[in-house]
Amino acid sequence: MSDAALARGWHFRRPSVIPGFGLTLGFTIAYLTLIILIPLSGVVWRTTGLGWTEFWAIATDERTVKSLQISFGASLIAALVNVVFGVVVAWVLVRYRFPGRRIVDAVVDLPFALPTAVAGIALAAIYAPNGWVGQLLAPLGIKVAFTPLGIVVALIFIGLPFVVRTVQPVMEEIDREVEEVAATLGASRLQTVTRVVMPGLAPAVLTGFALAFARAVGEYGSVIFIAGNIPYVSEIAPLLIIIRLEEFNYAGATAIAAIMLAISFLMLFVINLVQAWSRRRYGYGT
Repeated sequence: MSDAALARGWHFRRPSVIPGFGLTLGFTIAYLTLIILIPLSGVVWRTTGLGWTEFWAIATDERTVKSLQISFGASLIAALVNVVFGVVVAWVLVRYRFPGRRIVDAVVDLPFALPTAVAGIALAAIYAPNGWVGQLLAPLGIKVAFTPLGIVVALIFIGLPFVVRTVQPVMEEIDREVEEVAATLGASRLQTVTRVVMPGLAPAVLTGFALAFARAVGEYGSVIFIAGNIPYVSEIAPLLIIIRLEEFNYAGATAIAAIMLAISFLMLFVINLVQAWSRRRYGYGT
């Protein structure tokens, strides 16, 4: 292998415990094609048969626009909330030892194991006006269940583990001596967190945000039980797709799905660009 190839980081012939590069690459491409590319291509192909006029009419329909706004808006808010509290939870689990720590650590993974329908029913029961939490919020004029706020709560519930489990291992690798050195040089706690700790966590935080956001956009089971599903108010885009399918309006369903796909790709592309910039900026993950 030439020095130029080595300089570019090409190590195709490096010995490995797994089968060769050609076999593994072929399996990877075949797997991704069957599981991801073909289904997504089917959505795009079905949409192209609508014609631009019909597609634009579906895309600009007020009900479609509102459902997309609710889905992506609630997902964005939930992902931002999860970034804040997910980092806090990961910090507590990594930096402190306390009774019941393992239980808390296990509870973080509960949304992974819990069926989404069960989570939705439980959240609706708890946050309903006569529920444990809902009856405490009702005198304050705060209604969670069967409102857009309920959608955000459900999406926070299912998205938190993605941030915690992405940030936690990176946080465990940060040497505490770096923080001690910053303190000896006169840095305050806030300066240590913002200028020493967070730059190293930035790529992981962005990854957790992207995972939580992507998971929230397509969430259905836990949302429909707490959202109220009122058109133009608390109807999410996945539910509208199901409704169009039940009406045998396959063109409308695929058009909405294609719009969600395009917006999701665009947002994830922007997030990946920010991740790449943060790695170059702070020198982590290279």
